[in-house]
Amino acid sequence: MRPRRSPSIKAWPAHERPREKLLDGGADRLTDAELLAVLFPTGARRGANAVDQARAWLQRFGSLRALVDAPTRALRAAPGIGPARAAMVQAVGEVARRYAAQRLPRGTPLRTSAEVYRHCGERLAALRKEQFHVILLDGKNRPLKDVRVSEGTLTASLVHPREVFVPVIEESAAAIILVHNHPSGDPTPSAEDVAITERLRQVGELMGVRVLDHVVIGHGRYVSFADEGL
Repeated sequence: MRPRRSPSIKAWPAHERPREKLLDGGADRLTDAELLAVLFPTGARRGANAVDQARAWLQRFGSLRALVDAPTRALRAAPGIGPARAAMVQAVGEVARRYAAQRLPRGTPLRTSAEVYRHCGERLAALRKEQFHVILLDGKNRPLKDVRVSEGTLTASLVHPREVFVPVIEESAAAIILVHNHPSGDPTPSAEDVAITERLRQVGELMGVRVLDHVVIGHGRYVSFADEGL
């Protein structure tokens, strides 16, 4: 039976302390609770160390993603998370989303739905509202610009061809990729998604602009119209 640990992380063997584990072997070795313990190295509850406190937060919110995506009020209602820690959690989440959005090097072509997901999937999956984006591409499928067309439940009135193709003309784009998220986490396209895609594809054909794909983002997964032959 493993001996009971001291509440203080300083009393743990060096190779088991979260910070030392990270520095010696890399951040990928750490559990979610241990990563949080590195960010918040002191526990807020009496008799609890930073890892214990982090585990309590993860249990309260259900997952690391749910914790990072939680609104300020929910964070501050959790024991041990005051204004400073709530701000830190939200800042870490935003850094992660911006990092994910910038992982595709400038000038790298978008050739597959997997590359589109790596380009903007994490950023859109974290949103609490539905957003519709258009990625403008040059003749070699290299991104020129990412344009947010609308926010809210998708309807034909929100996603009007004018809003989509005006920036296409302004940037002289040769092709576009449509992307939007489903806050529910289920990326299965709706009938409205299919109708909007077909409408924009028809307009694109008239204008000589290729609509290469429509990628619907869920939580940790996506659906590509091109891959599914829709």
